[in-house]
Amino acid sequence: MKENTEHCCCEGCDSSPETLLGRIGELASEYRGKEGALISVLHMAQGIYGYLPLEVQRTVADALDIPLSEVSGVVSFYSFFSTQPRGEHTIRVCLGTACYVRGGKKISERLQELLDVKIGDTTEDRKFTLEVARCIGACGLAPAMSIDGQVYKQVNPDKLEQILARYYDGHAERS
Repeated sequence: MKENTEHCCCEGCDSSPETLLGRIGELASEYRGKEGALISVLHMAQGIYGYLPLEVQRTVADALDIPLSEVSGVVSFYSFFSTQPRGEHTIRVCLGTACYVRGGKKISERLQELLDVKIGDTTEDRKFTLEVARCIGACGLAPAMSIDGQVYKQVNPDKLEQILARYYDGHAERS
């Protein structure tokens, strides 16, 4: 298993998968037997590891003394949990009715082309995760997309490279 350094919380700490799993196991065991603790533990585990692959889910299940199927069911049900590595930035393309009919699908297709990913995937450099949303509340200025919650309205495929460049350069607008 290769070194897992992208989840390190401080310089010089041991962020190997084994160390992170041990930390998650210790943390989760403190919640054993506590009603309704699973979602909180999963949030903390995702914060430590970055996402929730099967080995993290198994560690949580063992530490809480609950079936792996229960943990996996919760992870797969809630959209804020991810079983795949996530990008530094999350792009959500609105495909609600207004955005779809005004070109949301073209935005999605162009982003997939520019980033060389499919919907739901993360770029190889882990800079972006590309997702779709059913509505982001900007129907009057469709098509829209968001990056880390920053909404971009009246987007067209020609504007995408310029928008993405802000995140590569570290000069993204913050709301």
